[in-house]
Amino acid sequence: MADIRIHREHSLGLAKARKIAWAWAEQVEQKFGMDCTVLEGEDGDTVEFTRSGVKGELTVAADHFELVAKLGFLVGAFKGAIEGEIEKELDALLAPKKKPAAKKKPA
Repeated sequence: MADIRIHREHSLGLAKARKIAWAWAEQVEQKFGMDCTVLEGEDGDTVEFTRSGVKGELTVAADHFELVAKLGFLVGAFKGAIEGEIEKELDALLAPKKKPAAKKKPA
């Protein structure tokens, strides 16, 4: 079995981190056919995810995310691609949102 471990620090606080984690769960459900379950806690949440050949969890805290996944034998052959895609999705959700530039008024 291949393992994936991804750790991301953030300064969002728990409420915003939860929103990002739930958005991530919705994305992986739609994009990869994962079954996700959110277990809410007082100090953080755990998003459990599973599908054939993949089982893991995303720990959500006020200051970090920790993703751990176990890949089955066949899926493990694609560990690099899977890990890269997970990192890309999570990093995109954590990226600061850019505000649209103000339009200049005609002179």
